[in-house]
Amino acid sequence: MIQRIDVGARLSEAAIHNGTVYLAGQIPDDASQDIAGQTRQVLAAIDTLLARAGSDKSKILMAQIFLTDLNDFPGMNSVWDAWVVPGHTPPRATVQAHLAKPEWKLEIVVTAAV
Repeated sequence: MIQRIDVGARLSEAAIHNGTVYLAGQIPDDASQDIAGQTRQVLAAIDTLLARAGSDKSKILMAQIFLTDLNDFPGMNSVWDAWVVPGHTPPRATVQAHLAKPEWKLEIVVTAAV
């Protein structure tokens, strides 16, 4: 059985199958903030979705981070490092990418165990 969270016409925010939750790419609500502020917003959205799925950040299996500017890498990392659970840091990839809206500085995709 597949369970979906916040199903829309184009995408669902999350899908749960066989004890794994797959999150859609999470983006900031307030794109006027700097990389630290946008990163905090995105990580808070991830926390919320994982909780709704019966999971949490200590169970992340993989994270994919898309940055529009690699110069933001240190600022994003400082927020990320404060957010992750010590001893439970997930495998991660970070790449530079053009995002759907130019004001977004990052998008993060997460897969986690439930």
